[in-house]
Amino acid sequence: MDAIRKTIQLAKAHEAKTGHLSHLLSDEIPKLHNAIRLPEDRAVETLVDFITRYIEHVPDFVEAISHVTNQANVFEYAETFLRIAKDYFLHPPEVVDGHVGMDALMDEAYLAHRLMEEINDRFIGYCGTPLAPMDMTRSNLIIHHLIGEPFANELDLAVQYSVELCMSKEKVFEHELFQRYLEEHKQHGWNKELEAWPCLADDLSIYLDFSNAANTVNTVDEVDSSTSPLH
Repeated sequence: MDAIRKTIQLAKAHEAKTGHLSHLLSDEIPKLHNAIRLPEDRAVETLVDFITRYIEHVPDFVEAISHVTNQANVFEYAETFLRIAKDYFLHPPEVVDGHVGMDALMDEAYLAHRLMEEINDRFIGYCGTPLAPMDMTRSNLIIHHLIGEPFANELDLAVQYSVELCMSKEKVFEHELFQRYLEEHKQHGWNKELEAWPCLADDLSIYLDFSNAANTVNTVDEVDSSTSPLH
């Protein structure tokens, strides 16, 4: 995780020096999807903070899942997708070429988080419980809109390919140790894991307001789905 966190620190330093992502967001906020509601007086700062936390969440999550699955002696079943999630940062696919700093890491974090979301969905479908107690759906939807279509859809396709690679051997669900791991969490939930690794329960969507509360404003108008805000 040190290499990933070093990459994130370098990107944050680049942003502090250049304001690259802030400039992109400032120019594109009026075009964002109208579901994204932001504070009127600090819309750009709110989005930059949200994106930063979203990016920083990836190594925390990978560490947590590694620990949880190691403790349960089922790490080998999580290792493949965790490695792919890390590789998205350290060896990003060609599809994100040309992006720099926090802008590039937003793409890479989206790939990693969407991979985790798809893996959890697959586990729920087969086993009735997720591999890990984490729901990033809302945050992923926000980032999808920030990245913009059709580029975000290209990233989703890359994720689907990775998921098929990860889950090509469905016999993982038949292994005795793995069944024991899943059954334990079906019966007892995830309280121990959430106490030890609170990042698993983080709701990053709290940094954006999707309600109709009076203290927020809708800073965006409905845009055509073919637009691509940041790319």
